[in-house]
Amino acid sequence: MIIAVDFDGTIVEHRYPEIGKELPFAIETLKRLQEDRHKLILWTAREGRLLDEAVEFCRARGLEFYAVNTDMPGANWEDCSVARKLRCDLFIDDRNVGGLPEWPVIYEMISRGLNFGDMLEKASSGEDIFEDDGAVEEGFWARFLDALRGRHPSRSGRHSSRGRHSSRSSRSSVSRRRGSHHW
Repeated sequence: MIIAVDFDGTIVEHRYPEIGKELPFAIETLKRLQEDRHKLILWTAREGRLLDEAVEFCRARGLEFYAVNTDMPGANWEDCSVARKLRCDLFIDDRNVGGLPEWPVIYEMISRGLNFGDMLEKASSGEDIFEDDGAVEEGFWARFLDALRGRHPSRSGRHSSRGRHSSRSSRSSVSRRRGSHHW
């Protein structure tokens, strides 16, 4: 899949024009999506020096993008022959309807092809929607799985410490442009 990812408010806290603190699991999850053979596009309103700073912020943490503010590496938006509309399968952006899920939930949704409706249906029926092979005991993936469990009441009996309906959740989401599911 080709996945477009916003920067401010999605990878880092929204502190534009400064670069905010990295959101938990953001870079690690994006790198994992790349390992799973997804192509990532950095899709941000940043331009010029501010865009260069965002790209360098990610690069310094080991995250390189397939393309930046375009769907083809090396394309230039100032060239009128290039369409501004982005061709991708998914957008991950804090400004979409529905709320930006925690990054471990985003990974689970993408890797298993689930949408919000699927997640809600499975959760309301009591079905286990998170995969866990039991092989992860420490490090990133252990924290990742703990975050998944912490966000799902049937696994842990509670919601995240931010509460079930945080203000951040109400203004963002993962959206899917095309395919069999509508995100």
